Amino acid sequence: MAKIFQVSARAGMTRVVEPIARALLRAGVTPNAVTVAGTVGVLVGALGFGARGHLVAGALIVTLFALTDLLDGTMARMSGGSTRFGAFLDSSMDRVADSAVFGAVAYWLATQGNHSGVAAALVCLAAGGLVSYVKARAEGLGMTCNVGIAERTERLLIVGVGGILTGVGVDPALEIALWLLAAVSIFTVGQRMAHVYRQAQQLQPDGQA
Repeated sequence: MAKIFQVSARAGMTRVVEPIARALLRAGVTPNAVTVAGTVGVLVGALGFGARGHLVAGALIVTLFALTDLLDGTMARMSGGSTRFGAFLDSSMDRVADSAVFGAVAYWLATQGNHSGVAAALVCLAAGGLVSYVKARAEGLGMTCNVGIAERTERLLIVGVGGILTGVGVDPALEIALWLLAAVSIFTVGQRMAHVYRQAQQLQPDGQA
């Protein structure tokens, strides 16, 4: 269901993003520049607002700039396809942005004395890195790994909703969202490892254990 929702949402967003992408390309802006600008925006939202307790503003800014993930991809497609460095930069900047988001959440929860929430944020940070690493490592070995219920879009959506609800007075919402995200992220790691294991078994030459 998450995959269906994500594909439908992306299809709708693409119709909005394409005119912006064309305008930026005509102005000489490169997809890589948009990737870096989006990451800087996420850092501002997470560290400049979220870490200081301005959760609603932080979540909205992070969400806005996270959408550049779709914009830079659309620009790359329109300009002839993503380059190897562009794909590398995009993946690297995603990890920087994710670390800033969950680091900022953990810091703010620590200032509130919410040790359980800090633990949840740290689990999300570690598990989110593993979700991405398992996929990258599988693809580096020539296999696919496009499975899982908690990809990057879903992870940011869950923590964003939790942050907004806490920011408007629903105090436990962020901690609940983080523990939910921790659970689905760990489950996604398991899903991906099982998926890769099955592929590896099928690719393994006969007679090898």
